[in-house]
Amino acid sequence: MILYEYPFNERIRTYLRLEHLFRRLGELVSRDHAIDHHYALTTLFEVMDVGARADLKSDVLKDLEKQKQILNGYRGNPAIAESVLDDVVGKLDRCFYELNSLPGKVGQSLTENDWLMGIRSRVGIPGGTCEFDLPAYYAWQHESSDKRRRNLAQWAEKFSPLAESVQLLLTLLRDSGAPQKVIASAGQFQQNLPQGRTFQLLRLTLDPALGLIPEISGNRLMVSIRLMRHESDDRLHSSGEDGAFELTLCS
Repeated sequence: MILYEYPFNERIRTYLRLEHLFRRLGELVSRDHAIDHHYALTTLFEVMDVGARADLKSDVLKDLEKQKQILNGYRGNPAIAESVLDDVVGKLDRCFYELNSLPGKVGQSLTENDWLMGIRSRVGIPGGTCEFDLPAYYAWQHESSDKRRRNLAQWAEKFSPLAESVQLLLTLLRDSGAPQKVIASAGQFQQNLPQGRTFQLLRLTLDPALGLIPEISGNRLMVSIRLMRHESDDRLHSSGEDGAFELTLCS
């Protein structure tokens, strides 16, 4: 099954992008080849670009505190296991403390590394990191894989509090939704969203054997999904067939 996710606001969109980058970074750092570590470094720069947003850190801290207040409201409920609740609240507290302890913007300390910033300034130039442009970087790529991995892990560690916080918030958000099986009649599906409740994330699970691709749009009032098919002309065309999928709305 293929899982598609659609954010309903810019904050969740940023969280999903960060999660995607952190997952890619972890995958690339664990490998041995120099080219993988090159792309790990460029991924790190992408994380820095996203983390440079002035309001990102405060948004994450606010969401951590909000989730803590929501969960504490369940205390005394006989249907809730207090030990599990304590564990999740403890994770929220730890993430809040570690993220709040970082000085300035997330990853700001890396901007003081002239060697890294020299590479960052040329990554956006096609072929800008060739050996004749950055001989010191070329030499680093010839270091042992263990040394490169240690360097990358040291730099990535600066973003660890952010990565853990975003992952925890997205996990709690995803767990808030209940999946439902729906049918897109003639490839089209629309659903009005209940008033008084704000959804932040849509999750759609689709069987790849159907060969369909969802085109999702939505706002606080309605969600619309159109099933498309990648045809031989390398274009997406609307599917006129009924298509079944699983839909989850998370708030």
